[in-house]
Amino acid sequence: MSGKRTLFGTDGVRGRVGEWPVTPDQVLKLGWAAGRVLAGDNGDHPRVVIGKDTRVSGYLLESALEAGLSAAGVDVLLIGPMPTPGIAYLTRALRADAGVVISASHNPFADNGIKLFGPEGCKLADGVEAAIEARMADPLLTAEPARLGKATRVDDAAGRYIEFCKHTFPKELTLEGMRLVVDCAHGATYRVAPQVFRELGAEVIEVGTRPDGFNINDGVGSTRPEAMAEQVVAHGADAGMAFDGDGDRVVFADSRGRIVDGDGVLYLAALEMQKRGELNGGVVGTIMSNLGLEQALAAAGIPFERAAVGDRHVFQLLQDRGWILGGEPSGHVMCLTRNTTGDGIVTALMVLAELVHSGKSLEAAVGDLSYCPQAQVSVRLNEQREVDDLPAVAEVIREVEAELGDEGRVVVRNSGTEPKVRVMVEGREEAGTRALAERIAEVVRSEVGAGGS
Repeated sequence: MSGKRTLFGTDGVRGRVGEWPVTPDQVLKLGWAAGRVLAGDNGDHPRVVIGKDTRVSGYLLESALEAGLSAAGVDVLLIGPMPTPGIAYLTRALRADAGVVISASHNPFADNGIKLFGPEGCKLADGVEAAIEARMADPLLTAEPARLGKATRVDDAAGRYIEFCKHTFPKELTLEGMRLVVDCAHGATYRVAPQVFRELGAEVIEVGTRPDGFNINDGVGSTRPEAMAEQVVAHGADAGMAFDGDGDRVVFADSRGRIVDGDGVLYLAALEMQKRGELNGGVVGTIMSNLGLEQALAAAGIPFERAAVGDRHVFQLLQDRGWILGGEPSGHVMCLTRNTTGDGIVTALMVLAELVHSGKSLEAAVGDLSYCPQAQVSVRLNEQREVDDLPAVAEVIREVEAELGDEGRVVVRNSGTEPKVRVMVEGREEAGTRALAERIAEVVRSEVGAGGS
């Protein structure tokens, strides 16, 4: 969010379609620049997998990206609508040199973006992204006609990913007898997620499985899990799950319609993996993870560390510690023995397997986790400013921290995916915590903001 424009944010390239950097010419150039970095100076002929979510702008950006990659001499494997973790898996399975996802995740349909994976299905290293961005300044020189890339559509991609997901579920278990609400946010999971759960034996009630290019994340999905929770209660379901637009997040509801977020998933998974000797260390959360999660894990003797917000930071800290389980309250959970990135469907199967193993309901499995009151406010920015550079904001943060003492936390940060400042306050009681968060947000608004959203 600084004054200097850089192409890559915390989760690839993202913005409103038609505005920098998500314009046809910019995306075409990005495809070419990425292709030139992948090809190197020795004239290699790499292969790149391209998938997308269900936004109407995906057609436009897919064509631009394909043209840029082809101009750089890269062969393209077109997947079509596919969850982000599915592209990570297919990049490895098809032995491609890179994978690209056209998606803006949980953002509204008018936004879109580009995420890139390396050949192992992990987000590109910062150094590779920097090399691609440096190439953007070079003139776009088309490869020799004999070296131009080809494009091929992979017709069995959905089936490949469905089988991958099912293979993460223990063979001796079944979901028979379970009634599940599955909310796909009218996004990338709309075809594959219901089929995965049905093939494992569950009765599935679908929500958000009719994308039209414009309704992705609109009143459904992990950012609006209330729609899913209502259907759980209405249908007497055992549980429900809501994915985000690109399928790397999942949020649950128990049979009473109470939301279980990523912190709850981490708690449940950590305890069960600890019992079976599979945890291999501790758990990585983020600065947004609830203090209650940290306290509950400490009571179970499980180490907990916080990373900066963003899956790449969680992944990096897991790598540094040699741990395998981490995630965010948003429902972006990683278990590195199952996939190389957050995978909503695989995470859901992990939770359901634990419930079948234990014979517990979801509410019983997370019943010992007590959340500290946490208030979050978002302020949309009118100008590109780093909140850390605003003295008035720093002063009100110091005041609020002094009032909270040792019984709360304050996190104020620029979003890495939207032009917003996120304010989070954790405290002793709900009303006071909300008032403190609004107090900080009001100062942010007075400096650079337009209002809450």
